[in-house]
Amino acid sequence: MKKISLVVHQNYVEDIIKTLHENGMMEIVDISKEEPEILKEIEKASMHPDAGICTNYELRLTRLIDILDKIRVKPKGIKALLHPELPEIKTVEDSALEEMFSHTEGALEEIEKNILENDQKLQYLDERKQKINQDLEQINYLKDFDIDLSDVGESTYVLIKAGKTSDLDGLQSEIEKIDRTTLYSKQFGSGKEIEWAVVIATHILEKEKIEKICRERLTEFDIKDLSGYPKDILKSLKKEIADIKKRKKQIITHLRKYAGKELHDLRALKEEIQLERVRREIPKNFAKTNTTYLINGWVIEKNEETLKASVENTAKGCTLYSSQTPSANPDNPPTYLETPKWADGFKSLLEMFATPKYNELNPTIIMGIFFVFFFGMMLSDAGYGSIILVLALFGYIKLGKHSEMIRSWSFMGIWMGLITTIIGFLTNSFFGDFIPRFIYGDPKAPLYSITIAGIHLPLEPLKDPLTILSIALIFGLVHLNVGIILGLYQAFKRKAYKSMLTERFCFVPLQIGGGLLIGHFILNWEISSIVFYAAAIMVIIGLILLFISSGPIGFFDITGYVGDWLSYARLLALGLATAGMALAFNVVSQLIPDMIPLVGIVLLPILLIVLHTVNLGLQALGAAVHSLRLQYVEFFNRFYEGGGHEFAPFKMKRKYTKIEEKID
Repeated sequence: MKKISLVVHQNYVEDIIKTLHENGMMEIVDISKEEPEILKEIEKASMHPDAGICTNYELRLTRLIDILDKIRVKPKGIKALLHPELPEIKTVEDSALEEMFSHTEGALEEIEKNILENDQKLQYLDERKQKINQDLEQINYLKDFDIDLSDVGESTYVLIKAGKTSDLDGLQSEIEKIDRTTLYSKQFGSGKEIEWAVVIATHILEKEKIEKICRERLTEFDIKDLSGYPKDILKSLKKEIADIKKRKKQIITHLRKYAGKELHDLRALKEEIQLERVRREIPKNFAKTNTTYLINGWVIEKNEETLKASVENTAKGCTLYSSQTPSANPDNPPTYLETPKWADGFKSLLEMFATPKYNELNPTIIMGIFFVFFFGMMLSDAGYGSIILVLALFGYIKLGKHSEMIRSWSFMGIWMGLITTIIGFLTNSFFGDFIPRFIYGDPKAPLYSITIAGIHLPLEPLKDPLTILSIALIFGLVHLNVGIILGLYQAFKRKAYKSMLTERFCFVPLQIGGGLLIGHFILNWEISSIVFYAAAIMVIIGLILLFISSGPIGFFDITGYVGDWLSYARLLALGLATAGMALAFNVVSQLIPDMIPLVGIVLLPILLIVLHTVNLGLQALGAAVHSLRLQYVEFFNRFYEGGGHEFAPFKMKRKYTKIEEKID
């Protein structure tokens, strides 16, 4: 990474911004944040006045696009999955901003009024429909009452209340205490949901008492705007609902036709305005004098000469270019993660944890390989692995051409499915014991039986868990020691030799010497006296190095390392969980036909599909989470710091447009 400074004459600053935006090689930094001391001598630049105009047009276009996008017909379900919508790319001219503003204003003047008026009509109809539905719900309670709803309320001599209650007895007992008052009721519902529609008529002099009772025991209806008898009003409102649906359908049909003609053009126009807005806003990161602008930023070292040539060509020599090699502190350069395209999925896993610091090792590929392998060991079922493999292949071949993210994640899924399938066959698991139980007729029979180099396959975790545990712990040691080697290399690269020896290298003699001594005293290994004394010396050397680094508290580093190593037992635990649950589901499903002979035959395949789908989802999620944990906690703890920020160049991103190529 190189730190770049550009001093550009004000006459060429817009051309330089456009060039930087198009070639996308330079990350532009905010001078006021990164180098505030510069602003003691020169002033901070501000964004171009036209940025506000661009923002206004962008908001107006966004509103129109949202309305049309919400109303248009979209593919759903399987159809949307198999045939995802692709953005329609419009060829546009590289025109001046004033010309673009004129074109945008003309387009909006023609389209905006039509779309917004119809959208307002739809909103009004929706609000009216909602009000009618509320009225219908209330009037349904009163449909059997012979009363004009305009009489509900207060008149010169009479007060009439209408509502519903769930405590009719309590209400009646209160009403009976009041003179010149009558209560009419109608029951609705039954059991615990029983309610009564109630109409109360009383003399106006009893108003205060009645209103107190109604507040406590009655949910009043809001029908003050209605007049006529309930049954007549119900018919009228239902007819109005039908008319609203018809009017909405007409408006929606019109807007959908409009969307088919205008939506892609509006998206393309919005994208052009967005790009111009970004260019007009970026000067707020610059500093300026009376005649020049200062632009600071970062560029990848291999792109420096190309960037320099493009800048000098654009400014016709009216620019000063300088670059320097940064230091991690205090410059804090961005991190450029260079990984192959196929490893983009792994890169996203790394970014979920933390971006590496500048000049820190990029562990993406190594982390990704171990993640996939540990996932396969934890899921360890060939049936489940086959499903993941097929789905990932479908995503990669069918959907990947429409989305780089789907393509990269599907590629990772292919390897996850493949490794899981292979390990599943090695550990005698295909949907648990599905094949032996339902095809061979003998649940104890293995999928196959073969001996290679004295090793009998398949291994069976449920019958011989200690073998699988030993394999898991061996892979754990490999994983941890790869982390130690990476830590040693990184410390050496940074010339932190003391840290390399005391914090990193100390675990090498500790592991070798400690392993030999444990084998001798606990596992009864026979070792020569020379090996014994060499092992003891290695342990002493390791302890001395560790205590130089951490002092007496370094003892806890040893116990922590052992704890990290034992964490790899989860490779066995999750594999056993997958196999055990699959076995249990197969046993339960097999019992169904015996319990319900005719129905059970039909239920058996349905139950197997549902239960194994649930098991696949749960166990795959668990395998992914725990495999990531082994990377983030146990592996990264050996060497990785993180805390950097990724290189983010000032780069043009087009989705709906492309510039028309000019033929000379």
